[in-house]
Amino acid sequence: MSSATPTSAPTPTAPQAARRLPLAAPLRLGRPSDIWFKPALSVVAAVAPPSLLLVALGRLDLAMYTMAGSLCALYAHNRPYAARARVLAWVVLGMLGGLAVSLVAASLTRNAVVLVTVGAVLAAVQKALCDATRVGPPGHVILTFVSSASLFVPQTLGQVPGHLALAAAAGVWAYLVGMAPAPLRPHGPERRATARALNAAAAYAGAGGTGDGHPGARAAAYAAVQAAWQSLLSTGNRPSTTRRALERLVVRAEVALAAPADADPERLRAWARALRGTGAVPRTDDPRADAGELLGVAAERATPPRPLWTRLGPLTPIAVRTALGCALAGYASLALGIGRPYWALVTAASLYQANITLTWSRAVQRVVGNLAGVLLFAAVVPVAHLGPLALVLCCLLFNFGAEALIGRNYWLGTVCVTPLALLVTEFAGYQPPGDLITERAVDTLVGALVGFAAAVAVTNRRAGDRVERALTTADRAREHAARLLAGPRPAPAALDAARRDLAAALVDLRAAADAASGEWWQRAPAQERVVLAEQSGHRTLAATVRRQGLLPDPGTGTNTEDVRP
Repeated sequence: MSSATPTSAPTPTAPQAARRLPLAAPLRLGRPSDIWFKPALSVVAAVAPPSLLLVALGRLDLAMYTMAGSLCALYAHNRPYAARARVLAWVVLGMLGGLAVSLVAASLTRNAVVLVTVGAVLAAVQKALCDATRVGPPGHVILTFVSSASLFVPQTLGQVPGHLALAAAAGVWAYLVGMAPAPLRPHGPERRATARALNAAAAYAGAGGTGDGHPGARAAAYAAVQAAWQSLLSTGNRPSTTRRALERLVVRAEVALAAPADADPERLRAWARALRGTGAVPRTDDPRADAGELLGVAAERATPPRPLWTRLGPLTPIAVRTALGCALAGYASLALGIGRPYWALVTAASLYQANITLTWSRAVQRVVGNLAGVLLFAAVVPVAHLGPLALVLCCLLFNFGAEALIGRNYWLGTVCVTPLALLVTEFAGYQPPGDLITERAVDTLVGALVGFAAAVAVTNRRAGDRVERALTTADRAREHAARLLAGPRPAPAALDAARRDLAAALVDLRAAADAASGEWWQRAPAQERVVLAEQSGHRTLAATVRRQGLLPDPGTGTNTEDVRP
């Protein structure tokens, strides 16, 4: 017996016409991250000691190397500490690798065209690796800034080991800063991720589960649940009472999304509030959780991750865009006689997102933020020129401001990033402010225009194929869950694993459809098929949670769990 929900057959689709490009929407401010202060304080704690020590030694010219290592403290703040330790270690090593290539290249040649080419290739590699490993914000941009700027700093081969040692020492310090909260709140990141999932489920259920008309809202709620699972699954295989309790709560959030009409939003929000601080994790009063629900989680934790090369393949168009756009932006800057073409290169590198529409939005944000930032630099530079200590303190202030504001909108954060980047150039000595302001403004416009043109030229022909693969995966996951439901007594672990696989497939399907819909001049994704697959998939999810006895069966009116507060 087949339980597949019939879907319309694939129909030929024509290339999409160009869309109207938004100008105001990319600049709207959002709510700040609930942990905005953590990266802001961490980067200050990581940058301040090395920089102040160099001021005391009279060697502020070396601060750009220590700054490279210190900026690693910006990464992995949403990850559990066991996973954060691994990610930070790889970030520090990646930063050192890019810096080493740049310093060696700078010591071997002063040919600007060669250096720009090296910087563009590095930017593409860094973009692909950060996207494939999902390292998270700030992604490749910081690594590209460090490696590109280092290409244009005069070097000799004999100086390279010492400069790398300074960066490594600062990187180790940044690692310690990032891991410092672990003894005080060892499960803090997992608790926050679980709370976000519960609140997202409560909001969706409280709205009556209207996701069928607004798939983006439903997808956002499922993405929060999926992020919570990824957070918990990244903690390793060691048993933990707290981790199991958090897993039970995420199960409840997932169940609420599958059948929002039967959920209790207030209870979900109460659980989310209880996860603040270091108090005990609330219990769900579900005696079957250990026996059935979490068996699928344990099975998934034991599954090895996909090889890196399989994740890099679909990113080829984005990598090519990055390499081409960064190279052309740098060459254009050189043709205009700008002495720091890496600014145009980094501007181009920062633009590339999942599709052209999002890339355009990032270009608007980058231009507005950078131009406002050069005005802020003009106002602050007299204070920074009071002495080395004043210069370092201004940099610390802008480091904090950038991380505090960037969660509201990228352009708002770059208002602080731009003067910070300009002040960093003065570590080696005084620079005429007028020249810095002019060159940065020109390089911003050049990088944004040339970078976006490269994105238009290099179309992502795989976007439509990714939607097809995601549709196939979602259909297979739904069929597998439906076959288990059709059986007389499906194993609890198998049914739970099937439910989780289907939920993950639906999240990936929505992400693939959103990415493809923002690509120009490509065949439009089969939106009707996507919507039908989502609707049938979520109906199957609801059936699985009812079969597991986690919700009342509408046919019998029975309820195996008290969901009252």
